[in-house]
Parts: sequence; C-alpha cells; structure tokens
Amino acid sequence: MKKMSLILLASFVLTAVGYAQPGGGFQRQTVEERVAAIHKKLDSAFKLESSKLATLDTALTVLYKAQDTKMQEMMAGGTRPDRETMMAERKKYTDARDEMIKAMVTEEQYAIWKEKIEPSMRPQRPPGGGGSGN
Repeated sequence: MKKMSLILLASFVLTAVGYAQPGGGFQRQTVEERVAAIHKKLDSAFKLESSKLATLDTALTVLYKAQDTKMQEMMAGGTRPDRETMMAERKKYTDARDEMIKAMVTEEQYAIWKEKIEPSMRPQRPPGGGGSGN
C-alpha cells in the first residue's frame, strides 16, 4: 500500500512540475507560412485577382528569404547585434513589403491593411513568459 501511495504521489509531482514549466518552444513561421498568411488575409479582405496574388506571393517569398538570410548573418557573428540595428534592418524589409502590397491594392485598401489587417498579423507572445521575477 505504501508503495502504491508513493508511486501515485511521485506521478502527481512529476505532472505538476511538467505543467509548471513555461511554454517556450515558440517556432518562427517559415517563409511559406508568412507568405500564405498574407495571401489569405489579402484575398479574404479584398478579393484580389489571382495573377496579382501570385505576383505578390513570389515577391514576398524572395523578400522573406532575403530577410531570413540577413538575420542569420547578423546572428552568425557570435554576439547578438544590438536591438536598434536589428529593428532598423527589419524596418527596411517591412517597408519593402508594404511597397509591394501598396502596388497591388487601392489607397483605401492599403489604409485598411495598415490600420486593421497588419496589426492582427503580428505574432502574439505566449502568456506568462520571460523572467518577470514574481
């Protein structure tokens, strides 16, 4: 009986410890996933022509691959680059993406993209992460 109680207690402790750990494991979206997300949002919001969407998909794929390559180069130096440098680099790519989208949609549609759709596409951070020291 004592053995069974001890095993049961140990399993509860291990389960509790497993659930207490932060989620972590957040994976970045692949290039294809990012392109597909934009494609889906633009198509559902504005019903663009398939030829325009195909052109945009190709351009975004090239852009995101270049962005990933640049970020890997920046991280490969052994030390992490400062935040301002990384933010400036990301802004270049975001501006290029916005120019591509702007060329495919009307001014009104672009305003909707910037005000409503783009903010909804930012990755959400999981709750409870990051060393708050509570």
